[in-house]
Amino acid sequence: MARAFLFVLDSFGIGGASDAARYGDAGANTLGHIAQACARGEGDQDGLRRGPLTIPVMLSLGLGEAARIASGPIAGLSEPAQVPGAFHAAAEEVSSGKDTPSGHWEIASLPVPFEWGYFPQTQPSFPSELTAAIIREANLPGILGDRHASGTQIIEELGEEHIRTGKPIFYTSADSVIQIAAHETHFGLQRLYDLCETVRKLVDPLTIGRVIARPFVGEDRSSFKRTANRRDYAVPPSEPTLLDRLTERGSRVIGIGKIGDIFAHRGISEVRKGASNMALVDKALEAMDDARDGDLVFANFVDFDTLFGHRRDVPGYADALEEFDRRIPEMLARLRAGDILILTADHGCDPTWGGTEHTRERVPVFGAAQGMKGGTAGLRKTFSDIGETVAEHLGLPPGRHGTSFLSEIA
Repeated sequence: MARAFLFVLDSFGIGGASDAARYGDAGANTLGHIAQACARGEGDQDGLRRGPLTIPVMLSLGLGEAARIASGPIAGLSEPAQVPGAFHAAAEEVSSGKDTPSGHWEIASLPVPFEWGYFPQTQPSFPSELTAAIIREANLPGILGDRHASGTQIIEELGEEHIRTGKPIFYTSADSVIQIAAHETHFGLQRLYDLCETVRKLVDPLTIGRVIARPFVGEDRSSFKRTANRRDYAVPPSEPTLLDRLTERGSRVIGIGKIGDIFAHRGISEVRKGASNMALVDKALEAMDDARDGDLVFANFVDFDTLFGHRRDVPGYADALEEFDRRIPEMLARLRAGDILILTADHGCDPTWGGTEHTRERVPVFGAAQGMKGGTAGLRKTFSDIGETVAEHLGLPPGRHGTSFLSEIA
């Protein structure tokens, strides 16, 4: 029995979503707009970024063809020869929203069957009765923030007041989420985790997808820095996912990065975390070495989204893509006969777009499979086709959602 490696480049959309206008995202295209900006020679504030987007390995695996399927040709990308066994497709999301749980659950063969709850773009954003309950149940002196905000900006703005008053910083976004920022030592890391568990119970009736602990360190606004001790408290999936089906069968699912948190640690055999994309690549490579027949290594590389997409940093996103591209040969070298490596995304976060939120886009599905012919699997009607392809590859019977494209590339 073979192994499967499913790697999510968080937010790496390729445009073209048929329902993008519903979300105010008509024309958004994360890859396309990054490539176009690089081709125009646009740099960062210091002028350090110059030249075209250079991601030859991803392009040789079919990324450019996937983008063409999703939204048409992208200027500024080269057309290298395809490597043996490379395949590509584009996938459309059927779940509501454009957030992390929806995208990942659907990748794992479970489209979200309900509408998430959201908080309005008002100040305060949270219902007064919810805020009162949080303060009461967690024995807090109060909260700060209580609005839609960028995490780094609101910590810079309110971090000193948080240290002085002991009030944690609460904020949200267009996603179904409450984020809680607190200082690791002045407030306490475990205390922050306990607070998030309390809030998780209080927002369950509101169908809020995630409560996220956002610890930080530093003593003033010039030195505040978020740490790698982030923890997501997610709603458990509403029915079995690909991960549950594998672990119930006796296979291992090794989650890299925040995968365990996204699935409320259900269907996860082991979690390995890292503080950056490159640290997560190291963990993924180690897991590839450790994986046995029938196992799945499921990784999320979050920096694309949190450090560059949300911060609307085009040069930074481009540099991160190039850095990741240089590591893919290490992944390919670890593939054994019969293995499959799938690279994909969970949503878009176009760094040229207005605001700081995710963007509704199709996602690329590309990679390589040892001993297969490769080629195109066209436009997939749901992300669940990705999960069902992995399921068939690993010898599971078909699930309720999605259709495998394995026969199209085998």
